[in-house]
Amino acid sequence: MRKAFILKIYDGATMQRWNDKIRPVELRELDKQAHKMIIAWFLGKFEEGKEGFDWGEVIEGGLFEFLHRLVITDLKPQVFDRIKGDQARYKQLNEWVFERLEPILSPLGTGLNERFRGYFDQSDDTINKRVLSAAHFYATQWEFNIIERANPGGYEMPEIKVLLQERQERYYDLKGIQHLALYGKYRNFIDLCGQLRFQLRWGHVNMIPRTSVLGHMLVVALLSYLFSREIDACPKRSVNNYFTGLFHDLPEVLTRDIISPVKRSIEGLEELLKTYERELMEKEVFNLIPPAWHEDMQMYTENEFSSIVTLDKKIRPADSDTITAAYNDDTYNPRDGEIVRAVDHLAAFVEAHVALENGVNSKELLGAKKTFLEQYRGKIIGGVRFGELYEDF
Repeated sequence: MRKAFILKIYDGATMQRWNDKIRPVELRELDKQAHKMIIAWFLGKFEEGKEGFDWGEVIEGGLFEFLHRLVITDLKPQVFDRIKGDQARYKQLNEWVFERLEPILSPLGTGLNERFRGYFDQSDDTINKRVLSAAHFYATQWEFNIIERANPGGYEMPEIKVLLQERQERYYDLKGIQHLALYGKYRNFIDLCGQLRFQLRWGHVNMIPRTSVLGHMLVVALLSYLFSREIDACPKRSVNNYFTGLFHDLPEVLTRDIISPVKRSIEGLEELLKTYERELMEKEVFNLIPPAWHEDMQMYTENEFSSIVTLDKKIRPADSDTITAAYNDDTYNPRDGEIVRAVDHLAAFVEAHVALENGVNSKELLGAKKTFLEQYRGKIIGGVRFGELYEDF
């Protein structure tokens, strides 16, 4: 994993969306992509077990589409659709994108780089791509509902509304889209997750750029997944690590972001907050999703930084090295909480680093950066050389 790749992801925190419209709040690309992948999880849960469905392809497809978007920046959908309709020009555009991303993707392995190049030549009608496309549409519509209120009768607004309605009709064959249309509680789940766009990290510091809790969750998910692939984690382990990263801060939508020094300031406060989070999740979140999904959501949001395996239908603790040696198989449903925790810290470190590089003069950021550097000097966790990553910065 290279510094350039991680910093490229954070470009999404500065990319403004709907920047030709009046916006009551800032809408950033990183947040849109995070919301999209939460919606993709929701839609994908209804497709599990069907022929051709693969969580790994959904996760990587989401990454590839995000990277592609970072390069073509704010090309309007209407313009992009026109280009995509011309195969020759679309291929030229993709080659241009590949050339700019190859230097940061090559260090991640030839396999990932080749899958990225081949992804945009594949049919858009596979179940995995349709889940991603539907999630992309739904996240865009969620944003439009905010923009529309601030632009009543504005230029292009009626045309955009019609276009989004037409897009929705394309995905009615997906059970998840049908359920979102029928059941308010499912729409409430997507809306609840989307509210994490508006909760900012480092709220007491003047950050540049500002990173939301939702955007941070996607960064942790992506890096956790890529590190998992780097250590040859089994598919289920890689997927569990990804979705733990994607949902690990979801309880903060109910409690807000409570910084670590406050949690540790009073003995027992951190444990009390965890108990309260679990109670709120049971009351406010689990009621919004099918009961069959509760076990997965509990894994992603409770004791999310513990490494576990499933033995004899019971969850057991096991450190990442033990998982690699004895339980790196889908049948054990492994999850590397240690790696997710280290990535969570790495993301916080990079946020501080980027803000300092952008001219923010803050003792808090300097102190946080120094603490993380010392904590991870020479560290290897689950086979991932975190110490070397910190040295790159």
